[in-house]
Amino acid sequence: MIYHKSVLLSETVEALAICPDGIYVDATFGGGGHSKAILDHLTNGKLIAFDQDEEAISNRLNDPRLIMVNHNFRFLRNFLMLHRVFPVDGILADLGLSSHQIDQADRGFSTRFEGMLDMRMDRNKKMTARKIVNQYTEGDLAGLFRNYGEIRNARKLAACIDRHRKEKEIETTTELKTIAQTCAERGKENKYLAQVFQALRIEVNEEMDALREFLKQAPACLKPGGRLVVISYHSLEDKLVKNFFRSGNFEGVTEKDFYGNELSPLKVITRKAIVPSESETEQNSRARSAHLRIAEKR
Repeated sequence: MIYHKSVLLSETVEALAICPDGIYVDATFGGGGHSKAILDHLTNGKLIAFDQDEEAISNRLNDPRLIMVNHNFRFLRNFLMLHRVFPVDGILADLGLSSHQIDQADRGFSTRFEGMLDMRMDRNKKMTARKIVNQYTEGDLAGLFRNYGEIRNARKLAACIDRHRKEKEIETTTELKTIAQTCAERGKENKYLAQVFQALRIEVNEEMDALREFLKQAPACLKPGGRLVVISYHSLEDKLVKNFFRSGNFEGVTEKDFYGNELSPLKVITRKAIVPSESETEQNSRARSAHLRIAEKR
């Protein structure tokens, strides 16, 4: 059962330029929507799908052409080598949470439900949002909220959390929301809470480090002419992807050889990110912040 309404589905399939006999990677299987669409365009090809969430793996599609890998996509190269499917014709990474993860209260991802402050995509990890909120120093919390949540008054929020946790450990999403709302600008509480939860989720799951590792490996894992397609949902991710696609590094500085040829291993296919149509965002509000970028192996 596919329990996730995939974002930019037709645009993603078109971006991958799928060859029926090719080998493709869905680096973030999630609810399986993108994987199913890729498989629908394959005949004798193969699809390797990664997901660190065991619940996503249990939702696997029954298809002999599909290889499931229950690990983070930061180990992309290792598992492609292990399964002898290296290099591949195309790689997709949809960096968003699946609807199933968001809608499960006990996972702690959503501001809409009460649950324990967990936020682990891989439940075997020891670090949780609860540990971060209660054990990080006030200064580390401020840096976390500033860097990963882009929260302007991060110091005020960290101080407020520190004051409350000295009286009682903060355990649930509701408790954190109640505290954070006192620091939010009136009328913008929901956006503020989303930024707070985003920062914690990124830290728990080491999302930015994993994305960097994945991007650095991806070009070598592609055949010449193979496509790399990434869907990001916030500016931190999109900036990394945009810079790497353009220059082959995360600073966005284009290096050239003696003859003036760009040294980036990728050629950008779309100068501007592809975003969902109005009709898609009306049907799926979670698509609103999606940005799809396409690059091709030189």
